[in-house]
Amino acid sequence: MLGRFVYDGSNRLEIEDRTLAHLQMTIGAKLRRGEAFFFTWKDDVSVGKGRTTVWMHAGASLVFTFHGSRTPAINRAWLEALMYTANSPTGLYVVPEPAESPTDKLVIE
Repeated sequence: MLGRFVYDGSNRLEIEDRTLAHLQMTIGAKLRRGEAFFFTWKDDVSVGKGRTTVWMHAGASLVFTFHGSRTPAINRAWLEALMYTANSPTGLYVVPEPAESPTDKLVIE
């Protein structure tokens, strides 16, 4: 199921709910600490197959809209991988989900 991330009302990214949940947690953690960073994603073919980069900061208007009503299971290893990219000079981008061990599951209710 595809959810949607909207940045400052105009930049939109349609993305799977599971991925969006992991991005929300990563972005939230960075912004709670007062850390600004870049977030880059590949654009859909319908908008030209390029990429978009936005500057994530505490004053930005961010909307996370999920298609499904249930919160997906969170993979701690994936959160760590996303946070690693967010802390790099190039900023946050979606990386493939790593396999998780039973201790990697994070339950959010």
